[in-house]
Amino acid sequence: MARTIPPLPPLDWLRSFEAAARLSNFTAAAAELGLTQAAVSQHIRLLEERLKTRLFSRLARGVALAPEGAAYLPHIQSAFATIGSSTAELFEPRAVQTVTIRAPISFALLMLVPALPDLAKALPRIQLDLVTIHRPTDYDLPGSALDIRFGNGAFPGREADRLTAERLVPVAAPGLASGADWTSLPLLLVAGAREMWAEWFAASGLAGHPRRSHRFDSFVAAMEAASAGAGVLLGSRPLVDAALDSKTLVQLSAFELSSTSGHFLTKASTARLTSAEQDFRQWLLSRLSGSGSA
Repeated sequence: MARTIPPLPPLDWLRSFEAAARLSNFTAAAAELGLTQAAVSQHIRLLEERLKTRLFSRLARGVALAPEGAAYLPHIQSAFATIGSSTAELFEPRAVQTVTIRAPISFALLMLVPALPDLAKALPRIQLDLVTIHRPTDYDLPGSALDIRFGNGAFPGREADRLTAERLVPVAAPGLASGADWTSLPLLLVAGAREMWAEWFAASGLAGHPRRSHRFDSFVAAMEAASAGAGVLLGSRPLVDAALDSKTLVQLSAFELSSTSGHFLTKASTARLTSAEQDFRQWLLSRLSGSGSA
């Protein structure tokens, strides 16, 4: 036979109990609630009768929680806190909240900045504090629960969600690409994980004697040089997709080298995100998750 759940005590009885238990005084509880001391005392008496349990010990001067009342109090306070936070979340006007995000400068300029109008529509009460990363040690600075990292997804002590799957393809300015053999043109280099010209030529099967040219410490700087006609860049998709769509750059080969690397949205495994950070995280994952996958 199903167990019958007794009806909840009236809310004003529970409010009187919580205030009296927290303040250890019926008179102080009455003043806080805008009631008379007699009303608070009656609420407590009715609650005790409903529960068939003594919640307070009456002393010569004031009251003290009985063991049953002490056990009941945190549950009532937790329930009130949940009701209060849910009411504020759903019905009270929200203040503008700032979300700080660290990201490599190339990803920030080529992926995040173009998405800001969409962010303003989707989450109008969130403003972004975008911090660009230039060196790996920049990630160690305090002040940001979320960051975007480039790699294979293994970041010790951090939870990671993939945003992009990188594919590498040679690109150049339209004027530079008009020649017959682009493999003899200067190759623009990017320091770090994207210096993969040798791997691309080996995988593509193309022969040639490419000559190296300028070297850059960020992909976005190398991309600007390619757009200016300085040489051929091993373009990282999806970072170069907008430039390919606008014909600022053109793809020089149909062969794309898939990389295990990509961009990941990460947070410390022990970090607790604010509601604004959680909203931003969900928005970014829904917009970019798996971007660039074949």
